[in-house]
Amino acid sequence: MRVLLLNQAFYPDVVSTAQHLSDFAEVLAQGGHQVTVLCSSRGYDHPEMRLPRRELWKGVDIIRLPCSGLGKHARWRRATDFATFLVSCSLRLLAMRRFDLVVALTSPPLISALGAAFVKLKGGKLVFWVMDLNPDEAIAARWLRQGSVPEKFLSALLRFSLRSSTHVIALDSFMQQRLAAKGIPPDSISVIPPWSHDEAVSFDPAGRSHFRARHGLEGKYVVMYSGNHSPCHPLDTLLEAARVLAADSRIVFCFVGGGSEFEKVRRFAAAHALANIVQLPYQPLNELAASLSAADLHVLVMGDAFVGIVHPCKIYNILAIGGPVLYIGPEDSHIATILCPHLGASFARSARHGAPHDVVRHIIDGAAGRLNARGANQPGLQFSRDILLPRIVAVLESVITNPWIPAAGQHEWSSEEVMDKIPGPHEHAPSAAKGKSTSASTA
Repeated sequence: MRVLLLNQAFYPDVVSTAQHLSDFAEVLAQGGHQVTVLCSSRGYDHPEMRLPRRELWKGVDIIRLPCSGLGKHARWRRATDFATFLVSCSLRLLAMRRFDLVVALTSPPLISALGAAFVKLKGGKLVFWVMDLNPDEAIAARWLRQGSVPEKFLSALLRFSLRSSTHVIALDSFMQQRLAAKGIPPDSISVIPPWSHDEAVSFDPAGRSHFRARHGLEGKYVVMYSGNHSPCHPLDTLLEAARVLAADSRIVFCFVGGGSEFEKVRRFAAAHALANIVQLPYQPLNELAASLSAADLHVLVMGDAFVGIVHPCKIYNILAIGGPVLYIGPEDSHIATILCPHLGASFARSARHGAPHDVVRHIIDGAAGRLNARGANQPGLQFSRDILLPRIVAVLESVITNPWIPAAGQHEWSSEEVMDKIPGPHEHAPSAAKGKSTSASTA
């Protein structure tokens, strides 16, 4: 099977979509499929980084396309980078021949529309792997006014993408509900969350000590937010807690990652002269276990308006580490669903946005030793790479090989019936059963 993958970020980038798509591409190639990727020749969070225009990586043909590298310091810069990449991608697609299957993600937003146009023009089937939902995200973030001409145009592109897809992958049930509300039958949607990188991420005592020593965190109670810093994950309540605790020399707040709001954290720390805030860039996968293990308390944040629009991918690696978690966000969300049996216990606590003193209270409890759940992370087991990656491979292979997978707009099979026909957690997809493991290591 010839497979084309469309996404701005791919190996060696370390953002979530790049890591998960790279995992997926590697396993497809191991299964004997011909895999081609169209992605950007620039780093996603570091556009000054230039990557080879063509590369063969683990059997995957990577074609990296030129685009501007203005960065994320202003929305117009980011929009220009997205637009130039989409133009490059459109021109390249016009010159390419038919693929059996096109898998489109969501970086940049609505690249899926190019995938939809490609299969309409040249044939094949489209699977839309919805990592986030736009223009819904832009509306929720107030970057775009609902009912405006741009919003109507972008919403039309999203509908075109969804209705052109043979199958849609949603990351959680809240996202599935939003997709269904747009007229896509639930039968045409599989809910498969992203996986933890459990082959590379587990609690690492030696790495913890080394990371803490390297970044001046020794002897501190480390409260860590690790991942994308964006308006979808508003950090105001956590930052206010850091300001309240500025005089407590035991506690340090470590912000690891990147994104449009990373600079906001720096400005807040400078404006309030906070010495208890440390900022670090995204960590490569081979150092992620050490980075996450260095925390004494991990913070997960979900914006009230973004439930079902974006997905908290960071939760899975954090669960794999097994330390205490503080969740800041609405009660009805994917994170809350996972943590619900543990909230209020030593494993997990929660607070609402705008309640920094609740956050402070939980952090003080942690610093006093009342939050300690190392190794008690049973919720993380169901999100293992070895369980979820074979399932998504099987779903996508079945789109081609099995006629019972419905096209969008048909109601012949329920999502439960579809999943019943897919290999279970310890079974392999058909093409992966040729003596090749589906849990290969990730670079």
